[in-house]
Amino acid sequence: MNRLYELPAWRAAEQIRCGELSAEEYVAHLLDRIGEVEPRVRAFITLLDRENLLGQARLIDKRVKAGEKLGRLAGIPIAVKDNICTLGVRTTCASRMLENYVPPYDATVVERLKAEDAILLGKTNMDEFAMGTSTETSYFGPTRNPWNLERVPGGSSGGSAAAVASGMTPLALGSDTGGSIRCPASFCGVVGLKPTYGLVSRYGLVAYANSLEQIGPITFNVRDCSLLLSIIAGRDPKDATTINAEESYEASGGSLKGFRIGLVRELLGEGTHPAVLEAVHRFAGKLEEAGAELGEVSLPILEYALPAYYIIAMSEASSNLARYDGIRYGFRAEGEGLDWSREFSLTRSLGFGEEVKRRIILGTYALSAGYFDRFFLKAVKAATLIRRSLLEAFKNYTLLLAPTMPIPPFKLGEKIRDPLALYLCDVDTVPVNLAGVPAISLPAGFHEGLPLGAQLIGPPLGEQTLLKAAASYEEVSPESFRRPPI
Repeated sequence: MNRLYELPAWRAAEQIRCGELSAEEYVAHLLDRIGEVEPRVRAFITLLDRENLLGQARLIDKRVKAGEKLGRLAGIPIAVKDNICTLGVRTTCASRMLENYVPPYDATVVERLKAEDAILLGKTNMDEFAMGTSTETSYFGPTRNPWNLERVPGGSSGGSAAAVASGMTPLALGSDTGGSIRCPASFCGVVGLKPTYGLVSRYGLVAYANSLEQIGPITFNVRDCSLLLSIIAGRDPKDATTINAEESYEASGGSLKGFRIGLVRELLGEGTHPAVLEAVHRFAGKLEEAGAELGEVSLPILEYALPAYYIIAMSEASSNLARYDGIRYGFRAEGEGLDWSREFSLTRSLGFGEEVKRRIILGTYALSAGYFDRFFLKAVKAATLIRRSLLEAFKNYTLLLAPTMPIPPFKLGEKIRDPLALYLCDVDTVPVNLAGVPAISLPAGFHEGLPLGAQLIGPPLGEQTLLKAAASYEEVSPESFRRPPI
């Protein structure tokens, strides 16, 4: 049976550019795979028209035959999380509030993908406004984990991770505010990279918490991850927070001699499932097998990471989502005899889901008079101390190692009515966002047929080092990089 969907993106692009593989054949194969799998997984909110996609692929094939030079992603379909703006293609943030919003421009990352001749496949499902850990808060319904359709795929970029894992697309973009790339990468058994803050432009990313979020790649293998990062990274005059940095990354693999890897003690403690602990230690053993030296590092300040993160994120969400008022754009509740204030209140009450409203209310409270100093200011100070603590650890260790998620993928509906239980799932991922440093989640084994993940954490702009270690791990642990039997 032809299984082109298992072909790595970098190899497929090479074959398309040299005429060995037809872009039309490749895209048609992936669309057939979507037709087979998507009704069960529900990874997409919007899929582009089949004839439109095949037409773009035919143009690529014509350019190949004409001898034109094509981009690094020539003919490769890519799925984009539905909070990243796409010209002429609706961008809903999985919310009723933006159900029919069609942006008049592309996000910078989408522009860069198109400049490399990638083909936009569709927009993936997510937690509403990226607020969640399970992709269950979507207005369009939950995405299911392709390893077990009764389990969550993680969130908030659950649609992107599920689409990659199940072979519907070789590449996807997600966004990571407190773990939203790494969590679904862990739960779906794929690779997810959260870049250094400022490395990738946020222009065109619908804002949730500006000081924390970054767009990043979700792929099936490390080399595809490095390729996608190379394309989307770099300075953007439209985003003043972006930085000049290395814009070409390689997944070179090989020996890790000279690498010192520190296991973070505080992220391996209470609340971590025994199977996850076993997987992380097995992961560490594989790195040691590749030549790395292992150690343990203690970062007591991480005790404050989760409360600091949620105060900062909810406060910024409260401010950012104030623009959705039913007047300028988006959903609007209309009724006879409603004055402006009642219409505004009704619009937001009906337009936002429960979790988004909860975060807006809590964030508004934290920013209110008398509480700003007690909550928000203290949270920002804690974030500064967490960053300093991590930077100090990198003086002795090349990279840090921790679980991505403290538990295996849980059942749909199991935690959705218990917000605190969901927030606690983010305990291992949020320190990275507070510190603005990069981290990559990699498949680390299985428990009862469900994927487990481990994350490597690097110093600021340490993406090349992360990718080197990730590629070395992939070489010595190929059994962890498997497709679900869907």
